[in-house]
Amino acid sequence: MEKIFSPKLFELIRNGSVKRNFPRDILSGVVVGIVALPLAIAFAVASGVSPEKGVMTAIVAGFIISFLGGSRVQIGGPTGAFIVIVLGIIAEYGMDGMMIATIMAGLMLIGFGLLRLGTFLKFIPHPLIVGFTSGIAVVIFSTQVISALGLEIEEVPGSFIAKWGACFAHLDTINWYAAAITLVTILVSVYLPRITRKLPGSFVAILLITPLVAIFSIPVTTIGTLYSDISCHFSPAFPAVEWGHLGHYVQPAFTIAILGAIESLLSAVVADGMISSHHRSNTELIAQGVANVVTPLFGGIPATGAIARTATNAKSGGRTPVAGIVHAVVLLLIMLFFVKWVSYIPMSCLAGILIVVSYNMSEWRSFRSVLRASYFDVVILLVTFSLTVLVDLTVAIEIGVVLAAILFMKRMADNAPKVIPAQGNVDQDILTMYKNIPPTIGIYEISGPFFFGSAKTYSETIRTMGIKYKVLIIRMRHVPFIDATGIKNLRETILQLQQAGTRVILSGVNDDVRKDLVKNGINKQVGDERIYPRFELALLGALNLEQGL
Repeated sequence: MEKIFSPKLFELIRNGSVKRNFPRDILSGVVVGIVALPLAIAFAVASGVSPEKGVMTAIVAGFIISFLGGSRVQIGGPTGAFIVIVLGIIAEYGMDGMMIATIMAGLMLIGFGLLRLGTFLKFIPHPLIVGFTSGIAVVIFSTQVISALGLEIEEVPGSFIAKWGACFAHLDTINWYAAAITLVTILVSVYLPRITRKLPGSFVAILLITPLVAIFSIPVTTIGTLYSDISCHFSPAFPAVEWGHLGHYVQPAFTIAILGAIESLLSAVVADGMISSHHRSNTELIAQGVANVVTPLFGGIPATGAIARTATNAKSGGRTPVAGIVHAVVLLLIMLFFVKWVSYIPMSCLAGILIVVSYNMSEWRSFRSVLRASYFDVVILLVTFSLTVLVDLTVAIEIGVVLAAILFMKRMADNAPKVIPAQGNVDQDILTMYKNIPPTIGIYEISGPFFFGSAKTYSETIRTMGIKYKVLIIRMRHVPFIDATGIKNLRETILQLQQAGTRVILSGVNDDVRKDLVKNGINKQVGDERIYPRFELALLGALNLEQGL
């Protein structure tokens, strides 16, 4: 069994991979660091915090995730998925609340890894992931419209519909310089990679536009307009904790943890496919957890594996976690020596970058394909998407998961087997041995888990059918497990049949199911001698029992 915590970096150092790939990893780390800079700044500003906090997150979390993580090329840092969550937490609880929620989320992620839950997260339904990812993309886009058009709105509403209402009400305040900068940023970000992939479009857009705005004093809002004090320091700061209020942060912390776990593992899976590797999911979760515990202490925001930056790393030749560590060092050097130039970046330029990010996040092709899927998948998709956009991402994930579970159970119950005639339910070789099964002997087969989603259907069918016979054989060869609800329903059904004069025989019970039956006394209710491992023995027992009645 794979170790719970086994960082990839140490293994790759031992087997010589780090030494062999060192030059390529250095170059790839530099490229990814340049790509990460504008994104880290944009994500921070969109989240309602100062730009250096985004870069600090990319530095600290990026280093820790690469140093301790379970993936060869995973790049960690702030991502667009957290913008909505961080905005909401800061609005309600302030910066200290955001720090506390992020640290709690980090502890939850460490717990997920220690409990080996990394492999279980893949069971989260695809429509649920597409629903909240597409919803986040729509929300990010809506938050950037004001900066993209340079609208003058004193108090921006928090809700989605009210925000768009305010935008339409203030369309007469459009700053055409800002709109032009946004358009140029989008065009450069989208089309430059088609010409060359050596230079990231978002970084080039900032390098082109920022000097022009500064030199010609173009009247647009810049980062410096909103954040006058931008600095880079590594002195840790601890939040003021009110222990009696910790319960308030559990829900947002859980949302950060779940979203961070899903996004980081999805990113690791994408990276595996690109470099033909295999990540260690539990190790990755623990590394993500440690990063989210430490990063807030240095002023950072929630972090996770970033799919776009991870893909850039893999395409640029990165093959070991050294590339991720170098990316963090590059960002640190930029912040130490060029931080004062960040204040000149126009907000409309960052808005253009985030509009491109939101489009790439939207997964509209996946959204469209799920709409052509089953009714159940469409319901999960639309409910999760609508709640993410109109209510809250935390509520969307919670209700989405519960709804997916309920619909799954309904499908299981709806597909429970119906009554099968005795002759159609008996193997041909057994029919040859027992050509004349008396009409007083009934046979019913349960195929599938006897759990709370299907227990009622099974029990009602058994009860309705069983009263017609003197002896009823219940075949359980295809029942992998039975839960407490199944036990309760089976016990009540057997009792009702016995009161009606029908004797019950169980056939093909596997060892695990038999243990549960014995533990709950059903063996005494039926009789140990009437629980058979094979159907032919059960049929012989039924024939003998029927003759004695």
